[in-house]
Amino acid sequence: MSFNARRAKALQPGEHIIVDDAPGLRLVARASRTTWLYRYKSPVDERMRQVAIGHWPEMGYPAALAVWDQLRRRRDSGEDLAKEKKRSVKVAAAQSAARAAEGVYTVGQLIEDYLRGHIERHRKPKGAAEARRLLVDYTTKLQPLEPGQVTRALAFGLLETVASHAPVLANTLRTELGAAWEYALDAGRIPEDVPNWWRQILRGKLRSRGKIVKGEHQGVKKRALQPAEVGKLIRFLPNFSTLISDLLILYLWTGARGAEIVAMSGAEITDEPDGVWWTVPRERLKMARNENLTDLRVPLVGRALDVVRRRREEHGTGFLFPSRPGAAVRHVEQKVLGVAIWAARPDTPTPYENSMRQRLQMEPWAPHDLRRTVRTQLAALKCPVDVGESVLGHILPEATYNRHQYDQERRAWLLTLSAHWEQLAAQ
Repeated sequence: MSFNARRAKALQPGEHIIVDDAPGLRLVARASRTTWLYRYKSPVDERMRQVAIGHWPEMGYPAALAVWDQLRRRRDSGEDLAKEKKRSVKVAAAQSAARAAEGVYTVGQLIEDYLRGHIERHRKPKGAAEARRLLVDYTTKLQPLEPGQVTRALAFGLLETVASHAPVLANTLRTELGAAWEYALDAGRIPEDVPNWWRQILRGKLRSRGKIVKGEHQGVKKRALQPAEVGKLIRFLPNFSTLISDLLILYLWTGARGAEIVAMSGAEITDEPDGVWWTVPRERLKMARNENLTDLRVPLVGRALDVVRRRREEHGTGFLFPSRPGAAVRHVEQKVLGVAIWAARPDTPTPYENSMRQRLQMEPWAPHDLRRTVRTQLAALKCPVDVGESVLGHILPEATYNRHQYDQERRAWLLTLSAHWEQLAAQ
């Protein structure tokens, strides 16, 4: 069939449109984006392959058709497009390595030095791996060049291309490349007169337009659940699996970050005279590099205490939320919770409509919104600002001089919050 914008907008994840007017061109809807793909039979081995063209609606039908025509011509001339894309990445790396062997300092070597000399020394493995993927995958065309050959126009073109579908990713790429250039300048590996265009172009202009649903940006939303919604969520918990229910309880009853919760271990739990505590080592916290950061001590009260006691009896000193045997990460990942919440939404598309017995009739929300909800409700209950920020593990502005840990205050206010949650659940 011919392309129809109205039908494209109505596509649900897993559905697609085949454009009869352009053989091989199709529009495929996924959970977060709708993507133009070109499916073709390889002229090399006659296997079916596909390459992504762009995202709709940023790339309209006429633009997609023009790119499709170019790709079709290349395929008809005997080129295997998907293999060529992979080959170009390898060629760029080989060219960069060859020039480095000749004594030429390339962008590829500059990026590798930054990754090995700074990123892999100071970031956690997951963050370092993501930085490597970002810097290597998106700079293929720049890697064989010398840093001084990267013009303002080249830098702008790269960021503008990425920003057309992922402005936040483009901003992260801009920041990392700017830091890589500075690292090379500080180390004396490139001349001081080589400009760092990444620090100058598109400053403050690469901002999120919110998640994309059915091809439309939803805007940036920072949501905190209303009291009635919290009560509804707590009453709905039995409809989730025990794993998801336990994770949600720890979000609401501790205010901790999801990354800290899923990696909780029995060894971090201690019974002390004033109650049970969960101590998160500072190296596992988000701001681990800040010199004022200390271990985060979280008082366990109410339902959170019940969850931890039950899981510690089952798992001992190991991870309280272990992953399946053989998994690369030994504890469950945060995305498990996000997917479960999405599956419980009333507007979840048909491929997932039977994944939950009941649906939670609430406006869309995400796991991190619960952390914002905890802080908002503490403020509504008249909790002092310093205590509320300490509950979330934030570094206080006066932390350089104020070394008070607020242990007693945190326990008192989380007990108050626990009673408030139970009151809402009973309504």
